[in-house]
Amino acid sequence: MTHPMRHHGQPPRRPNIGITPDWSEAAPGTSFARYELKVSYAEAVLRAGGLPFVLPYTDDPTCVEAYLDRVSGVLITGGAFDIPPEAYGETAREGMGAMKEGRTTFETALMRAALKRNMPVLGICGGMQLLNVVLGGTLYQDIGREMQEVREHEQKHDRTQPQHPVDVRDNSLLAEAVGRGQLMVNSTHHQAVKKLGNQVVSSAVSPDGVVEAIESTAHAFALGVQWHPEYMLNNLPVHAGIYKVFIHKARDYRR
Repeated sequence: MTHPMRHHGQPPRRPNIGITPDWSEAAPGTSFARYELKVSYAEAVLRAGGLPFVLPYTDDPTCVEAYLDRVSGVLITGGAFDIPPEAYGETAREGMGAMKEGRTTFETALMRAALKRNMPVLGICGGMQLLNVVLGGTLYQDIGREMQEVREHEQKHDRTQPQHPVDVRDNSLLAEAVGRGQLMVNSTHHQAVKKLGNQVVSSAVSPDGVVEAIESTAHAFALGVQWHPEYMLNNLPVHAGIYKVFIHKARDYRR
């Protein structure tokens, strides 16, 4: 595909980025369920040079494909809910949180279809956990109950501030985004990656052994991070690199 010549100094084209919203049922005394999206996700995409679009849920595969015809990257967001353990061959144990089956069904279909196209996918927090499950991996249903000597991963203080360090693996997509070595991150999860998915590698680990970032070696860009970089763009600007690399790959995907 050819593009008209750009004038000198014109900013690069903004690739369309599909973002999955959260969902909440109708509050008492109201009639309607709501889609919800934290402003920080859209702001991070805009600041990195992308054009964000919210994708309402659908169970129609043709609608999923139509969404993907119109975007160049998919951002799977986090939320206060857990993936149904049946998705990775288990049944619920003590410690499982609330689930949102409709949301997970849609995000799974969207992610599978995007990966099939080799479209860039970024998973944040629960989105990282879904990426691992979609690629054949499993999760700890509750790290406090299932992992030995694990630290607190649901921070109580301001989430724009970090909670603990992670060690970023050299020669990874994540290192391309934020640099290798130690990185301070925030932490808002009670589940974590257990068995890595097929052709999935860990690209960051916390000192207590929790996998904090994953990426697929079978795709051009399929990255998941267990923390929320979009919350820390002002306090720790290095985290903007995750969104910048994602947007760069999305721009390359559809030139």
